[in-house]
Amino acid sequence: MANRQSNEQSQGGVGLARIRKLRTAEAKAFRAARPKSEAAFGKGIAGFFGGVPMHWMNDWPTPFPIMVERARGATILDIDGIRLDDFCLGDTGSMFGHSPPPVARAIRRQADRGLTYMLPDEDTLVLGRLLSERFGLPEWQIATTATDANRFALRVARAVTGRPKILVFNGCYHGSVDETMVRLVDGKPVNRPGLAGEFRDLTRATQVVEFNDIPALEKALAGKDVACVIAEPVLTNSCMVLPDAGFHDALRRLTRKAGTLLLIDETHTISTGPGGYTRRYGLDPDLFVLGKPVAGGVPASVWGMSADLARRFRAYHKAKEPGYSGMGTTLSANPLQFAAMRATLEEVMTEANYDHMERLAKRLEAGLCAAIARHRLPWHVARVGARVEFICAEGPLRNGGEAEAAHAPALEAAIHVALVNRGVLIAPFHNMMLVSPATTARQVDCLVRAFGEVAGSLAA
Repeated sequence: MANRQSNEQSQGGVGLARIRKLRTAEAKAFRAARPKSEAAFGKGIAGFFGGVPMHWMNDWPTPFPIMVERARGATILDIDGIRLDDFCLGDTGSMFGHSPPPVARAIRRQADRGLTYMLPDEDTLVLGRLLSERFGLPEWQIATTATDANRFALRVARAVTGRPKILVFNGCYHGSVDETMVRLVDGKPVNRPGLAGEFRDLTRATQVVEFNDIPALEKALAGKDVACVIAEPVLTNSCMVLPDAGFHDALRRLTRKAGTLLLIDETHTISTGPGGYTRRYGLDPDLFVLGKPVAGGVPASVWGMSADLARRFRAYHKAKEPGYSGMGTTLSANPLQFAAMRATLEEVMTEANYDHMERLAKRLEAGLCAAIARHRLPWHVARVGARVEFICAEGPLRNGGEAEAAHAPALEAAIHVALVNRGVLIAPFHNMMLVSPATTARQVDCLVRAFGEVAGSLAA
């Protein structure tokens, strides 16, 4: 069980003075190694609000963002000529490596055929079948981001059930879908802090319970006013929380009992295998969403419906008044997405590639665990397929509340910069690491060695 990490003296069992000393030294080394990046970035890139094209680029713990020259496979080269073993991989967007060759070929081919025309092409004749075979649901739609796909899927759920509410798990991540931006504080639902321009009490339409809490889930569904439960199979984008044995069986049983639809968002847990966590562990959702890596790095997402739900939605659509549905964007379902997704599903998301990813992820997990034990740190490691996290607290964690308490931001930031200075890039959030088909055993061993050095300096 995790204890709250932040206090006046320490985080993750490490004194704050030691953490500050490490981060100061590593920041100095980072700056010294990257004069071109620092000169290019300056106090921000001219013309962009906050100095960056997207605000979260300022959230990297490094003194300034790394300016990339190119990325290939599982390696990034910055403009100062520094090569990094990349375990962040675009925070899952490039989970199968940067520019997988089959995807790069498909993009080049499609560039000569047109990039968008609001019509299907030959790739769609194959893609619909591939999605159904791979993920098990029979009917699909294409969107541009998982946020869009989740938003559209929740509209369908409300439309066919006639119910107003959805249910999420505390600490969940489903992109920037408004309804999911709620959390529990002292057992009570509230809007998440920091929401820009939000004028509504989101808890009026959203219920929130802790992950793995079956009695709370049953109670929340008892009123039969919840249209849909939207769930990650494993809590991610937080300190990772794995499901208890039997939790997903109970989730499916209770949603069916209440007449509530179940949406499984596999955007991060696609690391589990070619069909995601859903296929490996036999989940049976009514709705399925996958974003980020499904097109090998090209912005795309998919959402699928069960046969029964598709039938119900067709009936609803036929009966509803004409007009704009509130679903869809002009550049969604464009031929570049079709080409890249087909290449990804046919040639990249293969059993052989996933076997490689799983084998090296197990090697990474074992190496990190050994380093933590060797230095007697009160940390643990969690893994779902090719996705690995070290968590600077005791574990395992059971819910979003414990995950929030386990977060050690100052400590994690210091470790991140120290790893970059040792040639390794991990995600800037929650110590997440991904193993891709392009990742090598040498890269994994370099990460383990760098982590051991940093852990040793913190534990000394």
